[in-house]
Amino acid sequence: MDHSAPGRMARVLLFLRRHRLFAAAFALGAVLRLITMLGYGPAMWFNDSYEYVSVALHPRPHPIRPDGYGFWLLALKPFHSFTLVVFTQHLMGLATAVLIYALLRRKFGLPKWGATLAAAPVLFDAYQIQLEQLVMSDSMFTLLVVAAITLVLWHRRMSWKVGVVVGLLLALTWLTRSIGAPILALVVVYLLVKRVGWKPIVAVVVTCSLPILTYMGWFASSMGKFAMTNSDGLILYMRTAIFADCDRMNIDKYQEVELLLLCINDPVDQRKEYAQWYLWGQGGAGAGTGEVLHRWGAGKKFTEITNEAASAFATRAILSQPGDYLRVVARDFFRAFHWDRPRFPDEATYNMYEFRPYYDLDAAGRPKRLPTWPSFQGRTDTDAFAYEQGPPETRIVSPWADIMSGYQQVFYLRGIVLGGIMLVGLYGIAVRWRTLGGPVVLPWLGAFGLLLAPAATAEFDYRYVLPAVPLACVAAAITLSRVSWRRARPAGASESESTTVPA
Repeated sequence: MDHSAPGRMARVLLFLRRHRLFAAAFALGAVLRLITMLGYGPAMWFNDSYEYVSVALHPRPHPIRPDGYGFWLLALKPFHSFTLVVFTQHLMGLATAVLIYALLRRKFGLPKWGATLAAAPVLFDAYQIQLEQLVMSDSMFTLLVVAAITLVLWHRRMSWKVGVVVGLLLALTWLTRSIGAPILALVVVYLLVKRVGWKPIVAVVVTCSLPILTYMGWFASSMGKFAMTNSDGLILYMRTAIFADCDRMNIDKYQEVELLLLCINDPVDQRKEYAQWYLWGQGGAGAGTGEVLHRWGAGKKFTEITNEAASAFATRAILSQPGDYLRVVARDFFRAFHWDRPRFPDEATYNMYEFRPYYDLDAAGRPKRLPTWPSFQGRTDTDAFAYEQGPPETRIVSPWADIMSGYQQVFYLRGIVLGGIMLVGLYGIAVRWRTLGGPVVLPWLGAFGLLLAPAATAEFDYRYVLPAVPLACVAAAITLSRVSWRRARPAGASESESTTVPA
């Protein structure tokens, strides 16, 4: 084999020619990301972005969300560049597409156009690209989830060494977003059903547990509680606050005073439709509408005591009003399948996901200053400036910003199309009922869980939909590969076995 530079270049060109369709799609996706960086540099901002930056500047266990993404910002901090941060996130998006294509081509025998089509939403969805431009954890989380599930599906007979890698990926997933815990449970159950042996399963669980337990120990040393956050009960409280009726919850006014403090005075039919108001909204003396957690005192919202009280209240509300709970969960779950993107939970949140060539400009046409909210040891705007060592505000640059703004009006995955993709995957599970869904079940349940979990525990938000899309596409593609390419399966191969094809 020729190991010279010309020889290596020839092999690269040959590889690109063999996969020319995906290479062209990949290149176009990369160009769209370059245009985004030129039009909306150094980065775009979401309300949660500033807390991640604060963790990078002042490392500590955060009471609301795990620190995985904050650690990534900490690793990149010496470069003082939000441009570099979002560049790495765009690389994560492109890497996710590569994993999808490679898995479907090599292990499930899809034609090149089919595998490219399955990766297309990650490459071309404008909201996916915009999410990568935000200082947010979602792009990292998506890559980690897809990488873990790709490894599991790639190695039908998994060794303990592969289990170690899968466990590390799942640990990073959990440290990036709390929803990583159910993903671990799903993978372990899948491996048990597929009877891969005890060694890889133990390797997955142990390797995942060690970083998580270490983090929880760090959290306990700071917060006094062996946990990942002090927010799960409060977020579930927010979910139930829009329907919880204390008159139906049988609260003992003498022994459960802490639950009474969380009762909302407004009649249920006059409450806001979006749940986040009851966690983040500003209450005040005599205010009937608004969140009630201010009753606990300033700076005491995300503590172990308030979190446990909120969890007890939410649990009581769900058990007392199961029908109301299921109704709000179903309503938020099906928001993901609307034709148009819902303007929910409010207009301000909706606009944070939009490429708009004017939204960050003040009356004089200059970039707006970042919010001046208090942070751990400073303010949100000064934290961002300290990390960047320069102006961190989003700078809108034409014509690049106009290009992406216009692109976003057309090129994104409609919710109803996502629903169709999910139904294809569900069909794939149904026809493989003898093998409990075969390889389709893992990515499909992963996608379903990522869509259901926010609706069940928090509230619909469009950025929670996007990490489910790659898994849904993988499940649908595996389904179609089995239907369309059944004759290509080797004689005597079982339904759960994969067909490996040449690259």
